[in-house]
Amino acid sequence: MRYATFSFRDDPALRLGVVDGVEIVDLQSLSAATGSGPLPATMLELIHLGPDGWARVAEILRTELPRHEGARHTLDQVHCHAPIPRPTKNIFCLGLNYVSHAIESASARGREPKIPTDPVFFTKAPTTANGAFDDVPVDREVTQEVDWEAELGVIIGVGGTNIPREQALRHVFGYTVINDVTARDLQARHLQWFKGKSLDGFAPMGPWIVTADEFGDPQGKRITCHVNGVSKQDANTRDMIFPVDVIIQRLSHGLTLEPGDIISSGTPEGVGMGRTPKEFLQDGDVVETEVEGIGKLRNRVRQLTAR
Repeated sequence: MRYATFSFRDDPALRLGVVDGVEIVDLQSLSAATGSGPLPATMLELIHLGPDGWARVAEILRTELPRHEGARHTLDQVHCHAPIPRPTKNIFCLGLNYVSHAIESASARGREPKIPTDPVFFTKAPTTANGAFDDVPVDREVTQEVDWEAELGVIIGVGGTNIPREQALRHVFGYTVINDVTARDLQARHLQWFKGKSLDGFAPMGPWIVTADEFGDPQGKRITCHVNGVSKQDANTRDMIFPVDVIIQRLSHGLTLEPGDIISSGTPEGVGMGRTPKEFLQDGDVVETEVEGIGKLRNRVRQLTAR
């Protein structure tokens, strides 16, 4: 299943939908039409149902989707928001999780490359969450060096602490696409990553969540990023230093993961900071971020007016 958070163009109220080809089905309209009992109204409500609840909803959808045209809308008629528009806590992120990116990052800073032997974790504030097709706002009084980072996003569905690696993927609800937009000058100035990663709107994600059963093995998916139509990143998730099951295992050591938690699993080489000369996003640039088996984000950089 592919679940999305969306709104109609003339109604800002957020709705939960299931994507079926080029159409989206409003679960609340479907629930009213079928009499099959209430369906979840939000993505977090769906995630908190747990595996038995996901199976029940999926069975209802498989049975009822072909029968109810009135609940269907074409995707170009709606606005897709971040699948979880307001995460309940910070987004967990992985730094330097591809050898090639670890090398380019070290070279850009004039350092000897050092491949991590433990996952490099940091977080992004909940206010970074942004829609798959929304503008990325940039305040040039705050940053002059805005970079792109294409990443596979992991959505936790079943919470836990000290999760064994062999059970880790059972804790995943689904996967999404994330662009871990970064202010490199803030990252350097503050000597840590949180501030430079956490400006408002600096985590476009979506366009939807593909459930784990449909997505399959998260290692082996092509991941790409284009800026103004020019290829910048083109890699495969099989090249992660720490694959998704290890990320969950190591992150959950002594730290409880909860349903709805979001993990951004790291970016491959090809970021602007690592190029010669360095490249950073300018006003009007269009960034397209894609993960095989999920879909594509398309975000335009929008410079905020001076205060």
